[in-house]
Amino acid sequence: MSTRILLADDHAIIRQGLCALLEKEPGVEVAGAVEDGRKAVELVRELRPDIVIMDISMPNLNGIDATHRIVHEFGGVKVIALSIHSNRRFVADMLRAGASGYILKECLFDELLEAIRTVSKGSIYLSPRITGVVVDDYIKHLSGAGVEAPLSMLTEREREVLQLLAEGKSTKQIALEVHVSVKTVESNRRNIMEKLDIHSVAELTKYAVREGLTSLEC
Repeated sequence: MSTRILLADDHAIIRQGLCALLEKEPGVEVAGAVEDGRKAVELVRELRPDIVIMDISMPNLNGIDATHRIVHEFGGVKVIALSIHSNRRFVADMLRAGASGYILKECLFDELLEAIRTVSKGSIYLSPRITGVVVDDYIKHLSGAGVEAPLSMLTEREREVLQLLAEGKSTKQIALEVHVSVKTVESNRRNIMEKLDIHSVAELTKYAVREGLTSLEC
């Protein structure tokens, strides 16, 4: 029985390259490929793949929040992060969102296949460089050295609105995108600014980029 894979990455050349490589592998089927997190969630709902290979920095909905939705809405679907980011913040946020694997884009294709096999069996797969980050974070947590990040105070909807604001969307555009009223978006924005103690869209944009919710490339 084949493992059905969905690819989510905002770079077309990476999607095309991975699709071409994966389609040559026995026991692997590429169910689809999308360019942002929102479309990934929609396609998971439609196709129910076994595994999603998920980039982190994507427009409209980043990979961290997309992973959280997929894992919590579609029980049997696993997520493997495939990212350029190796620092603690991104790794911790993806694992906290429910990802079953985290590998770096600098890895060889064989490592991606190993991650797919491992996750398919119900285990966790981490790139060797990522393992040290996770262990260090765990030790800090045990010692009580960890401090709650301001971003963790935001609701899922507020994180979504923050990303879209940072990507230059107007209040009306955001309301249409997330299917709520303009007043609701305005209320979300006020709550975000209050919780983060940030009082301009420009500063919110800088914060969102720094925290990995979006990137200047999106």
